[in-house]
Amino acid sequence: LDKDIARFKSYTAKQIIQYLDENNVRPILEQLAFYKKVHKGDRAYQFWQEGGHPEWIQQDESMMRQKVEYIHQNPVKRGDVDKAEHWRYSSARDYMGLPGLLEVCRQW
Repeated sequence: LDKDIARFKSYTAKQIIQYLDENNVRPILEQLAFYKKVHKGDRAYQFWQEGGHPEWIQQDESMMRQKVEYIHQNPVKRGDVDKAEHWRYSSARDYMGLPGLLEVCRQW
């Protein structure tokens, strides 16, 4: 899984940086250049945060519910919405019986 995540990060970073460069989106490219780690001499930009190694979540339904609820609350904590289900891109909408952008599978 670690290798798959590394390939995903590498591919998406290259594609997004290429898009930003082709469309002359300088402010974002400047930020990505600013956050590049000094020891990363092989690249001009830092797109992904260092780390992000997957961790096994126990096959315990209460633990999974806790993680899902934590993710649902992120837009609320940032002040983007008052309720989790108001965030258009959240599966919280599905959990509240509202239509979402994607079908959500809740069988863990």
